[in-house]
Amino acid sequence: MQKRGKKYTKALELVNKDIMYSIDEAIEMLEKTNTVTFDPTVEVHFNLALDPKYQDQMIRSTITLPNWTGKSVNMCVFSDWANADELKRLWASVVWWEELIDDIASWKVSPNFDVCVATPVMMRQLWKIAKILWPKGLMPNPKTWTVSDDLVSAVKEIAAWKFEFKTDKQWNVHSIFGKLSFGKDKLKENLNKFLDTILEVKPSWAKWRYINTIYVCNCMGPAIRIDINNR
Repeated sequence: MQKRGKKYTKALELVNKDIMYSIDEAIEMLEKTNTVTFDPTVEVHFNLALDPKYQDQMIRSTITLPNWTGKSVNMCVFSDWANADELKRLWASVVWWEELIDDIASWKVSPNFDVCVATPVMMRQLWKIAKILWPKGLMPNPKTWTVSDDLVSAVKEIAAWKFEFKTDKQWNVHSIFGKLSFGKDKLKENLNKFLDTILEVKPSWAKWRYINTIYVCNCMGPAIRIDINNR
């Protein structure tokens, strides 16, 4: 078992594991349980009453939080038309063309970006490197609006902090939803937006309890359980 530091142990003592906190109370606890000197990201962790081994119980969607996540997006665009300068002005950090796909396939270029966008025409070429992009969650997908003929609009949306979330093998959804420095009001707005979106993507056939638990925490801080009925 990993040994916890004194700061974490002290912060953990502030959290009552036997109760669930309202969103307001939980966000106040984020400030009290901060254990680092830098501005930490704040995380939300949902456990859902689904089984992702069944395709119709897999949750995968996108969200744009009203107050950003605090994280810059390192974006790659696979384009078949010559507007690289315009796309880079829209915060696409890398624009790659067809002839460079071979460099990725041979690992001369490492796909060390956060999100990948492509035109439908370029998708035919990307299958050459699908085995590299898929494991990293970088393969463009029409369901997440990362395949588009209108690359300018797609890049604008992603630059406006639109990102993907999905269930993992343990039925969880993990994400950041801001920085501690955002303050109570902005963090609450972001968290409520995330909760609303999770509820919106609930499978229509799911009649039982859908959300088992929700926890929030700071980076390197203890988990704080939220009462979904006390928003």
